[in-house]
Amino acid sequence: MKKGFRKQEILVLGYRIFLTYFFYQISRFLFWYFNKDLIKIDSVSDYIKLAYHGIAFDTTAILYVNSLFILLSLLPLVINTKKVFQKILFWIYFVTNGIAYSMNFGDFIYYKFSQSRLTSAALQVAEHESNLSKTFMISVGEHPFVLIWFVVLMGLWVFLYKKLKIEEQKPAKLLPYFLSSIVILCITAVLVVGGIRGDFKHSTRPINMVDANRFVTNPLQGNVVLNSTFSFFRTLGTNSFKEVHFVDEKYIEENVQPYKVYDRKVEHRPNIVIFIVESFGREYSGAFNKDKNIKDYISYTPFIDSLATQSLIFPNAFANGRQSIHGMSSVLAGIPSLTDAFTGSPYSNQKIQSIVSVCNELGYDTSFYHGAPNGSMGFLGFGNILGFKHYFGKTEYNHDEDFDGMWAIWDEPFLQYFAKNVGKTQPFMTTVFTASSHHPFKIPEKYQGKFKKGKIEMHEPIQYTDYAIKKYFETAKKQPWFNNTIFVFTGDHTNQVYYPEYEKAMNRFAVPLIFYSPNPEYQLKGENPETAQQIDIYPTLADLIGYNKPLRSWGRSLVSEKKYPSIVVNSDGTSEQFIIGNYIYRFDGKEIIGVYDKSDLGLENNLIGKLKTPEIEKGKQTAKAWYQDYMNRVINRKLSEPKKTAR
Repeated sequence: MKKGFRKQEILVLGYRIFLTYFFYQISRFLFWYFNKDLIKIDSVSDYIKLAYHGIAFDTTAILYVNSLFILLSLLPLVINTKKVFQKILFWIYFVTNGIAYSMNFGDFIYYKFSQSRLTSAALQVAEHESNLSKTFMISVGEHPFVLIWFVVLMGLWVFLYKKLKIEEQKPAKLLPYFLSSIVILCITAVLVVGGIRGDFKHSTRPINMVDANRFVTNPLQGNVVLNSTFSFFRTLGTNSFKEVHFVDEKYIEENVQPYKVYDRKVEHRPNIVIFIVESFGREYSGAFNKDKNIKDYISYTPFIDSLATQSLIFPNAFANGRQSIHGMSSVLAGIPSLTDAFTGSPYSNQKIQSIVSVCNELGYDTSFYHGAPNGSMGFLGFGNILGFKHYFGKTEYNHDEDFDGMWAIWDEPFLQYFAKNVGKTQPFMTTVFTASSHHPFKIPEKYQGKFKKGKIEMHEPIQYTDYAIKKYFETAKKQPWFNNTIFVFTGDHTNQVYYPEYEKAMNRFAVPLIFYSPNPEYQLKGENPETAQQIDIYPTLADLIGYNKPLRSWGRSLVSEKKYPSIVVNSDGTSEQFIIGNYIYRFDGKEIIGVYDKSDLGLENNLIGKLKTPEIEKGKQTAKAWYQDYMNRVINRKLSEPKKTAR
């Protein structure tokens, strides 16, 4: 047996797998280095601890990618040590590892925008876009250091791989060769299965993204423990939508109250215009930062700031998702996206009560505007599910000379089209999704030099969008429908961050929220410090237009004297986050894993196990109850209006 033992091949295989660990640790460090302003690590020892715990996640990723390579390296084929076979192994090793390794480099930049490691949700976004290759080339041009680091490290990896070669040799005796190979294969198979799972215990599930948070003091550090290859492969084909049972229905009815009823009387129903502004983080707008005490603060939205003085604004509002399509479902249908996006799930194609269906029921003309190629971002498909009567995209606009060359029609001309095209039938409810305040952070050539460059790339295009909205209002004010219209402004999600206040974990979801109407009858004036969120927009508007039937809504009207419970919810891609009362709760789908004071937006001081009060215990239960109701309604297709009852 000993004469057939393949010592040389096993040692070289071990060396080659060791190299993958080595280079994954380099990419981990680079990921943190390029995002160190967002992910705070206090000391070298803290980083080493995170990197150590990351080995388990690297192991899973490495074994996913290298399973074929390991198998071919150990199969008793007799020709294993021949140069041709080793050449084949070389190409298998570097093609598979090169593709997988590159995923981590994309996150050096896009973590700033996505707020989570790469997941398979990227495929859902990609399927609706036709300009991916162009986007990639522009991204490489803007951030060449990412490509340079990748090429340099892959070159070093090839060099080190070739430093240890297998000398060609024939097995001395075939029987010991085959028997020892079978034993080695069996042992390796067990090790690979255990490595992919994360341990060898039958009682535990395979490790997933949530497990990264077991080793951190701040939830954002979990992204350092993870690697992008792991997060992508682990989320392929996953479905976190599972029914759970924590409380009885009575508790949900009393504490979550998923149905709301408002009894406002409205004589002349107002028109509704909803602006979902691309990447409009609350950080950019001075109206929402007057009392934040941010050193050397500069606002980049002068028009929005002036409009806010005549509006009802919420300086403590949050997004309910991380991507544009999440913003659409949250704002219009009151459906947040949790670890997995509702809009990318098998359950999105169902009847949904929303501000669209409510307005359709009341005889409104409903429309959706987005200047991108029709179908981009999945808006057309989801808009059809919601029931918009009309969709206006790049095709309907029909002036390709105004196309920005990447995403959509520039905001200024498209918003002029929007202002002039709506209102042919009243009352109307319309939504426009802007596009220009987005990577690659360009503005039209004719406006070069008009706006401040600012501190980050996002500052110039958000000024352009603000200017486009100003020009929109100049046109809209001349329209016959203007005076009896309610306007809503919010962002779909946040984007680049400059001020430390907005580097905090919860403030990565901080968006503005504005309700404005030139009609004083609606009393939309002032500043409300209450915590608000995107999913509050739908019930607020339903209340304002006098919809008096039950609303299926996890949000609440922000202008009603009826004070339904406020439960703010979003997800960082690994755990759900709730703001209930005076505390923030983090939930992994089974247990509450963090409790923080409401003011601790950086999630730095976990109170779980340190502080136990009736409010906290009830908050934990209510967070679980909310999650239970969400899963029940999504999975069992109960997102429509409640069944009709005798009135």
